[in-house]
Amino acid sequence: MASYGRYCGRNNQELVQHLRRSRVIKSDRVYEVMSSVDRGKYTHPVNAYIDAPQGIGYGVTISAPHMHAYALELLEEKLRNGTRALDVGSGSGYLTACMALMMGPQGVAVGIDHIPELRAMAEENIRHDHPELLTDARVELVVGDGRLGYPNRGPYDAIHVGAAAKEMPQSLIDQLAPGGRLIVPMGPENSDQTLVQIDKTLDGKIKQRSLISVVFVPLTDKERQYRRS
Repeated sequence: MASYGRYCGRNNQELVQHLRRSRVIKSDRVYEVMSSVDRGKYTHPVNAYIDAPQGIGYGVTISAPHMHAYALELLEEKLRNGTRALDVGSGSGYLTACMALMMGPQGVAVGIDHIPELRAMAEENIRHDHPELLTDARVELVVGDGRLGYPNRGPYDAIHVGAAAKEMPQSLIDQLAPGGRLIVPMGPENSDQTLVQIDKTLDGKIKQRSLISVVFVPLTDKERQYRRS
């Protein structure tokens, strides 16, 4: 997906229109949700509309907009009214908000991050952008080890992981609902990583598909994350 990088829009709408022209965004639903969630409210406003990752503190980045668009396209058919989603490494809350909006008034998106300050940041960002997601309990933000998921709200129809796992995240696979889909980057830090799609069939079988080469920060523990900041 690197060919889409470094575009710089003047505002959120210009950025989203660029992603649609580039055919990263293909569906109307993803276009509409990314138009309605202003990236400038979830990262530093000076660089918010550049198609590149941005640091948000604590050794954490918010993914490039084209990667968020790609993830939403891959999960789009699972993000329907009344479904449940888990965003592992929810960071500033951007993708959690997008997922919640796509799932409608009966859906629930859980964002999990192991850094309490990021959980607080995400809540503040969503309150300034789409407060109804919090008041209507359509978003739940929790502090915890995302590698273990959040079974209290599972099973999930869609799981997104925003950091690279070294090995297959079995705890997250276990929390997938039948018919659910997991999107996770896999591979070692600072080396070859691949975005992987894992589907659980209705009878519980697991199907895995490698998608594209990517570069993500590692899915790690809180202490190591703080050392990266």
